[in-house]
Amino acid sequence: MTSEKADGARRILRLGGADWRDFLQNLVTNDLGKLSKGPVYAALLTPQGKLIADFILVADGDGVLLDVAEVWADMLKQRLTMYKLRADVTIEETGLSVRRGTGDAPTGAVTDPRSDALGWRLYGPEGGDDGSDFTALQVENLVPESGRDLGPDSYILEMGFERLNGVDFRKGCYVGQEVTARMKHKTELRKGLRLVHVDGDAAPGTEILRDGKPVGTLLSRAGDRALAYLRFDRIGDGMQAAGATVTVPE
Repeated sequence: MTSEKADGARRILRLGGADWRDFLQNLVTNDLGKLSKGPVYAALLTPQGKLIADFILVADGDGVLLDVAEVWADMLKQRLTMYKLRADVTIEETGLSVRRGTGDAPTGAVTDPRSDALGWRLYGPEGGDDGSDFTALQVENLVPESGRDLGPDSYILEMGFERLNGVDFRKGCYVGQEVTARMKHKTELRKGLRLVHVDGDAAPGTEILRDGKPVGTLLSRAGDRALAYLRFDRIGDGMQAAGATVTVPE
């Protein structure tokens, strides 16, 4: 996806009610016990272990803020509403925006839980950022963007969620847990996210080929560096994306 909504627009929902914590704990990939120490990065998966949406959770009094990409917000809200059944859980629009930056953090800001390199996030009436090149920061630190790099075919371990503090293997069951645990403990990942160097003109979404065989897909790009989703057994010299040469740095 390359729409404007996919490139950074966010929506802030709020979950409350007596049952919200148990409700989310049984659904998402991370342990909500960590909220007492700061924001938590997590995802909701299908029973088959594929991504529905990733989001950042921030404690908010007797509830929690859910910071999700606008491109996925309606779908996620609908899915959570479907799961809650008779549980005492409220799911509300907040009207809040998120401001982010990498310099000195303003009062009330929280650290991005995915990577220290992504700086701080502040929830309030104003959105935007401090001018930092967040696409470049995400590429350099292998942080995939919702809706642009992450989609409905994504498996979270292939996209680096363990490194990004987005999954906890010690918590109890959650939707998609069996597949995720099997990928962690019983298989070796054959595909995944890599930082690549791109020499030439190739847009995100371009297929990467080597000797006429598909190797993967070019994702977010910042200058001559980009993220790519690759088959590890086909990485090597001679990779091309349209007219560009693609290499994996040593």
